[in-house]
Amino acid sequence: MNGTVLIIGMGLIGGSLAICIKKEHPNAKIIGHDVNHKELRLGSSLGIIDEMSLSLQHAAEQADLIIISTPVFQTEKIIEQFKSFSLKENVLITDTGSTKESIMKKSDWMSRRGIQFIGGHPMAGSHKSGIAAAKEILFENAFYMLTPSPSAREENVTELQEWLKGTHAKFLMVEPREHDELTGIISHFPHIIAASLVHRAKVSSASHPYLRRLAAGGFRDITRIASSNPTMWKDITIQNRKVLLALLEEWKAEMEEVVSFVSMNDTEKIFNYFQDAKIFRDDLPILEKGAIPSFYDLFVDVPDYPGVISEVTGYLAQEKISLTNIRIMETREDIYGVLVISFQTLEDRERALHCLSNQTNYELFLG
Repeated sequence: MNGTVLIIGMGLIGGSLAICIKKEHPNAKIIGHDVNHKELRLGSSLGIIDEMSLSLQHAAEQADLIIISTPVFQTEKIIEQFKSFSLKENVLITDTGSTKESIMKKSDWMSRRGIQFIGGHPMAGSHKSGIAAAKEILFENAFYMLTPSPSAREENVTELQEWLKGTHAKFLMVEPREHDELTGIISHFPHIIAASLVHRAKVSSASHPYLRRLAAGGFRDITRIASSNPTMWKDITIQNRKVLLALLEEWKAEMEEVVSFVSMNDTEKIFNYFQDAKIFRDDLPILEKGAIPSFYDLFVDVPDYPGVISEVTGYLAQEKISLTNIRIMETREDIYGVLVISFQTLEDRERALHCLSNQTNYELFLG
């Protein structure tokens, strides 16, 4: 496709979308805009965008496709700014916000003026942020939820999907309210619970000095999402507060039930509680990307001698295998340590497993 694409917000998502669009539509011109001029210049120097724009109005008025890839509160302000712009008659506008109902309400005026706005939310991310972390494969096989405005025509939705074809994402059409309920349940609510678990551990660590070391293993993994950007999650919590308040009330009621099971020593109900959770959890898709970014862990039993970590990572580097995180589990008390290497894709982990199996005699386990 030909045309001018404006991407507002040169972060991980905006930068990755720019890469995908440019690869699939090499004749398109990609303009980047960001209040953080450092990220904007970096996007230009990396060749992710064709042109930098310091004037939002000038860039928006020449665009055929506008992608707003900023935090939700900022997205709403930008939509409001568009009211005074002379946008192209056939411009297509979308966003990447993690809540949709408030954004769709804010964009109501566009429908009245015949401007096509289609809400969007790519369900992908990374532990890294900023345009330097942008990558072509970020959205591959991930769900990309779309919430078209009432006035959006089917051909406009098809056009947006064509623009985004290079993401290789799986598009889903949902109502804004359903989107917020779904993401509340499987993304926003778990972030609150993860933060709560960490708070409990922090309080207990004052009287249990070994807690931090013991929490370096599985506890650290199940609370990984608590390390997410606190400003972003403050905004998401406020934006989706209606859904989250309902979920928290249900959670409180469920925990009261659990308290009663335990206090009454009701072994059958306690067993069923864990059993029902296990059955549902074990039935979840393994290979699909969900609302929370997946990281594929490889556990490597390594002897404790100088240079062993660089030795392992060196083998991976020779095969050009990208890793997202590396750490040593500290719960072992023998002479061996457990090196945990995280990968963003299942393919990378499989390649790493094959590589290290051939190059070393260390024991390898999948996480």
